[in-house]
Amino acid sequence: MKRIEIIGVDTSSLPKISGEESRQYLLEIKNGNEEKKNEFINANIRLVLSIVQRFSNGRGEADDLFQVGCVGLLKALNTPLWQTQKARHPG
Repeated sequence: MKRIEIIGVDTSSLPKISGEESRQYLLEIKNGNEEKKNEFINANIRLVLSIVQRFSNGRGEADDLFQVGCVGLLKALNTPLWQTQKARHPG
């Protein structure tokens, strides 16, 4: 397994989930399963780290980008557009 360490997080220790597993997790999260929510967050830290690597320009801002990415991930799960009909049909 490829190991990338950024911001002190070893990505080889993070879980991986498939697209189908992600959809299943989101259904369970929608139904209030906090354990699946935590597992989903841990699995998606890898995504946050890849975005940090892409946009960090080496001036010590990686930690800030990581924090913003994690907050965005949490906010998306706590106020998900995929749970509301209003998001699809405004008005």
